[in-house]
Amino acid sequence: MTRKSLAILITSAGRRVGLLQCFRAAAERLDVDLTIIACDLNPDESAACALADHAAAVPRCDSPDYATSILEIVRQHGVSLVIPTIDPELMPLAQAAPAFANLGARVHVSPVNVIEVVRDKRLTIQKLSEAGVPVPRTLDHQELLERPQDISWPIFAKPSGGSASRGLDVFETLADVPSEFPEPMIFQDKLNGPEYTINMFVDASGQLCTVIPHLRIQIRAGEVEKGETRRRNDLQTIAEGIAQALPDLRGVACFQIIDDPEHGPAVLEINARFGGGYPLADHAGAQFAQWLLEEVAELPSTANNNWRDGVKMMRYDSAVYQG
Repeated sequence: MTRKSLAILITSAGRRVGLLQCFRAAAERLDVDLTIIACDLNPDESAACALADHAAAVPRCDSPDYATSILEIVRQHGVSLVIPTIDPELMPLAQAAPAFANLGARVHVSPVNVIEVVRDKRLTIQKLSEAGVPVPRTLDHQELLERPQDISWPIFAKPSGGSASRGLDVFETLADVPSEFPEPMIFQDKLNGPEYTINMFVDASGQLCTVIPHLRIQIRAGEVEKGETRRRNDLQTIAEGIAQALPDLRGVACFQIIDDPEHGPAVLEINARFGGGYPLADHAGAQFAQWLLEEVAELPSTANNNWRDGVKMMRYDSAVYQG
């Protein structure tokens, strides 16, 4: 039998060496000859780009030329699968998905209607609340000024379109809240309790195959530094509710929960992409990278929910050397 060959592109690769390694290991298990291309704004300063087979420079993902530049890399290298890694690039890539399909490439991104929801935290909360998924009470700035009694104080504030823990704040009283912000904000009950990331995999047919929570024991720069997988039926049920609320969600997604001892678990936000802590899920047996390669290579799917409970990850810094 001829060995299958695939090329994949990891965008905004940055430090995502762990993700690159997961795809390489998956290709070995599948006996697939895999070529990994990585791109970044400054590929010469990206560890993942240094360890990829090929690297390329691209504009910022908010540039009007961003999707076009990714399409050109796909065309040059015969890429079959494009893996975005940060939230701001999801919409331009989702909008360009038909152009990628014309080149024979799948972009690992949900349709535009899903990205419109998950990239707007206010809209996310509204959509999930309507579906009966537990969420914290949430107000926009105008609602907060008009009805401060509708939320419990102190409150948690964050940009509605933010990511990577940017712009987070806590306000004790209404007098502490600025009259203006540089971008749209949402304000939520300040929940207490352990934090979880729940990784989920939805196959190409729309079937929710896997739900794997991990406790966020320690966080650095918005990503889990120490975590442990925990099998919980209540978090499985919440993930099922999210899949029902967003029936067009496809591939890998993760969502954040705080398990408040008084109010129970509540969903804070959804990221419709690989999360930074994905290597923990992969090591525990939820091998999303392999399952995506299986879909693209038209191999039998091995997607399952039989991952290992109690697997702990403790990240550390390493280095890539050049020259």
